[in-house]
Amino acid sequence: MRVMRGIIVALATALTVLAVPVAAQESGIALGTPAPDASVETLQGKTVALRSLVGKTPVVLQFWATWCGNCRQLEPAMRAARAKYGKKVRFVGVAVSVNQSVERVRRYHAKHKLPLEVFYDRTGSATEAYEVPATSFIVVLNAKGTVVYTGVGGDQNVEAAIRKAL
Repeated sequence: MRVMRGIIVALATALTVLAVPVAAQESGIALGTPAPDASVETLQGKTVALRSLVGKTPVVLQFWATWCGNCRQLEPAMRAARAKYGKKVRFVGVAVSVNQSVERVRRYHAKHKLPLEVFYDRTGSATEAYEVPATSFIVVLNAKGTVVYTGVGGDQNVEAAIRKAL
């Protein structure tokens, strides 16, 4: 099962690298779905349940990779959204484990000062639970923990997505 999940994630991320456009809400976890739980790790190796991050404020989850061009394209929009909504919304980055290590993620995060709390999806459980079709996948959860937006690609309107959760 883990090998199959890795193959699926690798194929999906290959589509991202090829910049195949996918509009919001065409793939991934369905809108209206309660946030599923999955275990991720802090960059220091501590296990965290993603569900523990939701339910108090809206949450923006971005599934990303250090090698993802669309993810780099999203960085300015994520910075602007964090600057505007940082006191009302939690910003979480889930680094997929395909073709990157936790150390590589740690170095990238330190160098680029990402506007996200960064976690590492070592086992792929979060990627599977959220039905992640590719890197640059954003899921916005409202304060009740319900999916109100999903999208993939570097040109997503992050602010409009957040407004759906407020």
